[in-house]
Amino acid sequence: MMRLMKLTCMLAYALALAATAGLVGRAFASMIQTTAVVLLVVHALEVVIAFRYVRLYDGSLFASIVLTLLFGFLHWWPLARTVRRPVV
Repeated sequence: MMRLMKLTCMLAYALALAATAGLVGRAFASMIQTTAVVLLVVHALEVVIAFRYVRLYDGSLFASIVLTLLFGFLHWWPLARTVRRPVV
């Protein structure tokens, strides 16, 4: 399921690039470009809000930030689930 959602994100970005190159109709181009920009803005906010989980990635912090910008919670949510919370 996660892979399908990540593929959907990548498809949105690929369609936005195709729209920018003029490979799709104008009405659809405007809609998909707006969708891609909104996704990127929301994911940028997620980087800030979920930074404590974003930095838990085994790779570099830069790679984790880029993955969060691309996929949002699809990247950092599994990292957050690995954190054990103390029992109070």
